[in-house]
Amino acid sequence: MTITLFQGLLIALFAFISGIDLWLEGFYWFRPMIVCTVTGIILGDVTLGVVAAGLTELTFAGLTAVGGTQPPNPVLAGIMTVVIAKTTGHSAETAIGLSLPFSILMQYIVLFYYSAFSAFTKRMDNYASNADFKKFTRLAVLLTVLVGLTFALVSFLSVYGAQGAMKALVNSFPDWLTHGFTIAGGILPAVGFGLLLKNMFKVRYLSYLLIGFAAACFITFGNLMPVAVIGVALALMEFYTARKDFEHEKKMNELKTLALSGGGEEDGI
Repeated sequence: MTITLFQGLLIALFAFISGIDLWLEGFYWFRPMIVCTVTGIILGDVTLGVVAAGLTELTFAGLTAVGGTQPPNPVLAGIMTVVIAKTTGHSAETAIGLSLPFSILMQYIVLFYYSAFSAFTKRMDNYASNADFKKFTRLAVLLTVLVGLTFALVSFLSVYGAQGAMKALVNSFPDWLTHGFTIAGGILPAVGFGLLLKNMFKVRYLSYLLIGFAAACFITFGNLMPVAVIGVALALMEFYTARKDFEHEKKMNELKTLALSGGGEEDGI
């Protein structure tokens, strides 16, 4: 498949929106789950978009920016995973590994902006001190739009401008190298989920993880919807149990407070 100019412009427009959303962390449209799905819709292959979305989202699940450090960029990773898989005919697993150079390139561009924009910090402080709302807003919007335009330009050049060279390069890979990318792409979601569990894992929730793992791997379903329903049911059970415990603890604290304060006839003490 060849990416048309119209499709390239649509992807660039979405990259512009996603790039600004990543910069501001507003609606989380920059997550691979959204980026891959929308890219798949633009390219006319929703199934590929959704499959790539699940794999790429798991890959980036545990990669979070901390301070000035930045993980590989999820927007370019999501876009290029779908584009490479669609244009070269490779699987989404293989395309994840092949999309990493584009993701890392955008990572360095974002880091450059972090450093370059620090030059405007003093000016923004002066605008804020003088309550110069118009100049403050104008500069903030200008820099944010610049970031969005950079995302759009890099995405357009990667998706449309360099598609011929990219397709020729990927198709020239020997079978052993392509197989290696496929294996790496299959491992990356497990690594990403493992990084997420490293930060969020609690022993009290281990039973839920085992139930979900067993349901997904050993029970034959036509799709994963039953597993999702089981997850929702377990989440509701945990929610109502925790709320009941919270209300009980709150009531006991109120009684303890009354007992310590001596109470009164109106309190029944």
